[in-house]
Amino acid sequence: MGFGTKAAGALALALVIGAGAALAQGDVISQRKAAMKAIGDGNRAPAAMLRGEAPFDLSAVQAQLKVIESNATSALKLFPDNSKTGGDTAALPKIWETKADFDAKMTSFVAAAKSAQAKITDEASFKQEFPALLKNCGGCHTDYRARRS
Repeated sequence: MGFGTKAAGALALALVIGAGAALAQGDVISQRKAAMKAIGDGNRAPAAMLRGEAPFDLSAVQAQLKVIESNATSALKLFPDNSKTGGDTAALPKIWETKADFDAKMTSFVAAAKSAQAKITDEASFKQEFPALLKNCGGCHTDYRARRS
């Protein structure tokens, strides 16, 4: 008995759907990695300011706070159940095991970035507020991100 046209069509459709799901999964992982990278890379300049390695620049700090708020907001939607593995993700399974806690921490991070935009008006307020924001960011990494070697 030969492989019928309908069966071949169904198999082709299943392969396309499967490939699409894999691509979509990889795309979500790529998107969240890009969002987190934007936050991490952007934090380098303010971190240098905190250490006294760079002069304080309020406009650069405010720009980074907007980057944090925007990317963390986007990242909240980038942890669907089908993105637990693949794409060289560093996301730990604990994210999906305690999703409500993870979402609450990410939401708190977004709120902290938004609040910091209003509170940071000069170097003194920056030195007070930005470390707390970084600690908030690092708290998620401790619980929800695999360490890279």
